Amino acid sequence: MREIVLDTETTGLEPAAGHRIVEVACLELLNHIPTGREYQTYLNPERDVPADALAVHGLTAEFLSDKPCFADIADALLQFIADAPLVIHNAEFDVRFLNAEFQRLGRPPLTGTRIVDTLQIARQKFPGAPASLDALCRRFAIDNSTRTKHGALLDTELLADVYLELMGGRQAGLELMTAARATAALAAGGRTPRAPRAHAPTEPELAAHAALVATLKDPIWSA
Repeated sequence: MREIVLDTETTGLEPAAGHRIVEVACLELLNHIPTGREYQTYLNPERDVPADALAVHGLTAEFLSDKPCFADIADALLQFIADAPLVIHNAEFDVRFLNAEFQRLGRPPLTGTRIVDTLQIARQKFPGAPASLDALCRRFAIDNSTRTKHGALLDTELLADVYLELMGGRQAGLELMTAARATAALAAGGRTPRAPRAHAPTEPELAAHAALVATLKDPIWSA
């Protein structure tokens, strides 16, 4: 199953008050495991960046001034997410901002049926416990030491680890993770993974093995 972990950074808390997105990042999952495919871009919000927002993500208006506007990247973003479920922490916040941007462009909104809110999952799984992304990283011993400020791409990477834990844990997905990473590594090197060989040895292989063992002096497995 393909899913997309998504996060945004913004100029404030309320799109209805004129606040805009300044960064959007997406990370692809297959069966809850990152594939290595990511989409990330900074955005020119076409307005100032208030001090309280700057303190959260550190993205200045000067830095963002030469970045694309949301209208410039909308097609690329929609192409990347396609029709996959969107895994978002505190999804109501990000979806409000994304839908406000899509509305400006006359595009259809993201619907709630495709949203997976990890904040709600965490609150249901651990009632009364802190459920922020940082708190969940601490709970699952996920290293978030580089998260000195919020950043959409880093937060999607952390959330992907958190989501895996919420869905059953690293051990349950270990074989999938190993296979996915191996496939990604081979693909990055331009190589195609080989199909696994049959486990049963052939008769010539058994005969060759027996001949080799016969040359060994007191092999421990024959004791």
